[in-house]
Amino acid sequence: MSNWKGNGKRKAAAAIALAMLTTAWAVPVSADTSAAGGSLPAKVESGEGAANPGTGAASGANVKTAISKSKAESLLRQYVSIPEEYTLQGASSGTSKLADGSRSYWTLNFIKRVNGKQRGSIYASLDANTGQLLNFRVYSDEPSAPPVYPLKVDREDAKALAKTFIGQVAGTYLGELRLNESFGVSLLPPLTGAVIHTLRYERVVNGVFFPANYIQVELDSDGHVQSFEMNWDETIVFPKENDILSDAEAEDAIRKAAAPQLRYIVPYNAGGKLEPALSYALPAFAVDAVTGERSEVFQFYGGLRGGKVSEKPLSDKPLGTKPRAGKQSEDAAREAVEKAFSLPGGAVFQQATYNEYVDETTGKTRSYWDLNWTIEKDGRESGGAWASVDSQSGVIRSFYQYGPNEAGSAASSPSITLESAVKKAEETVRKQLPWLAHELHVVVPEAEQYKDRKPEEIGNYSISFEHRIHGAVVEYDRVYVSIDARSGNIQSFEASIADYVYPAQKPAVLSADEAIDRWMGFYDTKLQYRMNTQYWWDGEPMPIEKVNVMIAAGEISEDLKQKTTVELVYQLTSKQVHESVYLDSVTGDWRSMETGEKTALELPRATDAEGHWAEQSLQLMVAYKALDLEDGKVRPNEAITRGELIKMLVLASSGGRYVAYEGMSSGNQAKAMFNDVAADSAYFSYVQAAAASNLIDVGDGSFNPDGKVSRDEMAELIVRALGYNSLANNDHLFKVSFKDEADIDNKGQSAIVVGLGIMSLSDGRFQPDKQVTRAEASIAFYRYLQKRAELQENALRM
Repeated sequence: MSNWKGNGKRKAAAAIALAMLTTAWAVPVSADTSAAGGSLPAKVESGEGAANPGTGAASGANVKTAISKSKAESLLRQYVSIPEEYTLQGASSGTSKLADGSRSYWTLNFIKRVNGKQRGSIYASLDANTGQLLNFRVYSDEPSAPPVYPLKVDREDAKALAKTFIGQVAGTYLGELRLNESFGVSLLPPLTGAVIHTLRYERVVNGVFFPANYIQVELDSDGHVQSFEMNWDETIVFPKENDILSDAEAEDAIRKAAAPQLRYIVPYNAGGKLEPALSYALPAFAVDAVTGERSEVFQFYGGLRGGKVSEKPLSDKPLGTKPRAGKQSEDAAREAVEKAFSLPGGAVFQQATYNEYVDETTGKTRSYWDLNWTIEKDGRESGGAWASVDSQSGVIRSFYQYGPNEAGSAASSPSITLESAVKKAEETVRKQLPWLAHELHVVVPEAEQYKDRKPEEIGNYSISFEHRIHGAVVEYDRVYVSIDARSGNIQSFEASIADYVYPAQKPAVLSADEAIDRWMGFYDTKLQYRMNTQYWWDGEPMPIEKVNVMIAAGEISEDLKQKTTVELVYQLTSKQVHESVYLDSVTGDWRSMETGEKTALELPRATDAEGHWAEQSLQLMVAYKALDLEDGKVRPNEAITRGELIKMLVLASSGGRYVAYEGMSSGNQAKAMFNDVAADSAYFSYVQAAAASNLIDVGDGSFNPDGKVSRDEMAELIVRALGYNSLANNDHLFKVSFKDEADIDNKGQSAIVVGLGIMSLSDGRFQPDKQVTRAEASIAFYRYLQKRAELQENALRM
């Protein structure tokens, strides 16, 4: 049986070190607003006038501002108390779009150098006309004191500090703000002091939330402000509706408008298995607060509005059979591509490479050919083509060609219409994936985005296909065709279809109404203002994020067509949950997206831990599922098993992060390190992670997960996790005065855990052979978390 002892006394500290904050400087929060100049005025008058900001490191020379660069720097230093050792490294001015007009802003970057090395930076921006602070963020690679565990400042403390800080830098807005109590909340208690509290205060108009405008503050667990963000638009006009639906009427309207969708998803299972699960999803939507009519949420794909999915598949039945696995030659792969797609004249085949990989969805070895062509014109290379072909089935996985295409470039209208492009894409998919034709649904792009546009303006028609099995969307599969609007040729093709096995018949699932009932328990119905802004440039719809980036880069002018509307809606907002979940469409259970295991929306609590001397630590371990419950009970006085203890250690050491990914690093064929902990064991990922980190040794290949744990064994395990096992093995360095010293195998380890207060003595005895209970283990690991934070060393500051 394996024990914890290490060969070569290797240090394990690196394997379990937490990602600690390294910020050496942070914005101080003070109740004295005079230090920050009080609330910012509505308009900051600059004694330097509207000087041209386009000097020195600044860009945007054509942007006129009321505040000069030097005044902007002075204000920022005043508002957020930027230390003098931080010098201005760069500045730029620009504009961003508002609902009605634009905003000019200054962006400044300050850095701190020590002995010629950059040790920190502060990014900040403010309104170039009013002087209002818009955002800032602190970055630092200078060592600082490690975060303390438990936290010095919890979320409740952070709320008060954030509100004080907003009062200092944006006090005139406080009356229009209300804290979004659920945003940024983690229901799971922290396992490390490296915590960032995120507080978002949303704008309230006419007593109604407007989530699109907000002020967000981030603070660390020491109470230092790490970032500030103000997203605000004074130019928005809000409708004021008097005759709105009641809460009960709104819920009825939500239920009528809800359209649950069956979807196949793939949760990562703890046993290392990847299998599709049939779930119910509820796509985002809202209802008009007055009429109760469904209101869609706009979605963009690659800068284009998402299209409409055809309810009819490409065919009523399969048009062919799936190719059998075999072995395709290079010539066969090349012939398949050249037959399927029209390569332009002058295409010259260059090379083929053969590749293999392990498909983690099945654990099988897959292979494919990568093929390359160059396109020559007038003796010179002018483009190229690339394709990937499955070498076992001959199926073309992807194809792409690029290069000049003059066909139709002088025409005033496309040489191929959207309707024709869709038909060609459909025909291409039927030919390439005939065995799936009855399950593929074309997504037809909105015609409006191509209206009155020349072929060179359109470029390519992008047409995707949705894979459905028994009416359920297979969300991880992708089929895509791009067609050149000038030539009508296929520009690119992609077919990414996971090789899973699905049931021959549709499983019996919950009705749509039953699914809605469960989703209504997941969501709250909230009345709020919602802004819909559509931007159009050269006839192409664009999301605001892309608009701002392209304006800042100078790629497009500010002369954009824009339509902004604000509507009062009832919308579903998710309740606070402690983990990502999905709704099992067959059983109606909520399941973890990470493990696929049945879970609850509420944080689990042990009924028999209430009032127990180890209640806090027991509930902490139950919350992270480090200790399991039976009928709601954690059984604190039962002996803990080796498997449970290792799971507890790995979760505690990783900050509660799920570890299945490490266990599946080579697909579901990952080799088990122990002969008695198979891939389908609940402890598999944790034991694998512990062995990989040298916290336990493989030994004779057996682990005995159900075996009990002695205090001597737990002491050694904790010391290994702290990284002191090599030191502890030199037990002559320690003065051990326990009454039962002679009975202790791990004298150095026992001395360390007792000396640190992680484990305690009983009447002067360590009791090395005594079995550890679940309560005792939870207390020991809670103290381990505390001491680990205290033992993090402070590096010397240079």
